Amino acid sequence: MKKIILLCLGLTLAISAQAKIVMEKVDYKQAEAALEGFVVYDTTFAKPGKKLPGMVIVHDWMGVGDYVKVRAEQVAKLGYVAFVADIYGKGVRPKDGKEASVLAGQYRNGDRKLLRARAEAALNELQKNKFVDTTKISAMGYCFGGTTVLEMARAGQKIKSALSFHGNLAAVSKDDAKNIKVPLLIMHGAIDPYVSPEEVATFQKELNDAGVDYQFISYSGAVHAFTEAHVGSDTKSGAAYNKKADERSTEAMKTFLAEVNK
Repeated sequence: MKKIILLCLGLTLAISAQAKIVMEKVDYKQAEAALEGFVVYDTTFAKPGKKLPGMVIVHDWMGVGDYVKVRAEQVAKLGYVAFVADIYGKGVRPKDGKEASVLAGQYRNGDRKLLRARAEAALNELQKNKFVDTTKISAMGYCFGGTTVLEMARAGQKIKSALSFHGNLAAVSKDDAKNIKVPLLIMHGAIDPYVSPEEVATFQKELNDAGVDYQFISYSGAVHAFTEAHVGSDTKSGAAYNKKADERSTEAMKTFLAEVNK
């Protein structure tokens, strides 16, 4: 019996050792714009002939970088094929917050049509992946990315659900909520100075009036960027990491996705 147990343990360890996270760069386009994303999956789940749910993950205002890649790995470990979307364009990476504010503003406050098109290009690219069940692709994003995935839902893009972490909530048109046909999970910092209580109230009214299936969670003591440890912990700056809110929102994400894809 002891030998059998040791043999089984050895096989389990061997299988675990073989499993790994794969991250592959993907060059793709939106119209004539060159974009550079990343597809991420865990070989524990991704196997020939098997289809997995997909997740488009949209970066914060700093563009594609280490943070969003780590989040993609986190989702891949849950059994998803993740695709890190590139909204800004290949090689377009702001060097600081000042540049990021200007760049993000061009999409968030300016050309929402282009923002939606860039996000849809990522969705289309993920749909091509051999491991992906195209009927089970969701979208999630952080800060600027949270705004983006809400725009995907407002545009009626073919996603299973949308998850926003500390994103801006304002829509260009209140009527856009009528196009949302998928469940939403919105995770918000209760004292986020960049998203006013009025904006929250307007957003929720639009969703309620349109009969949208949504969950809105406010995390006490949390400001903007509460999942991003690299921004520091000074809440007075308006953007600060909150460990409890980060952990709670991650668990909320897992529960929500389990329900959506059951």
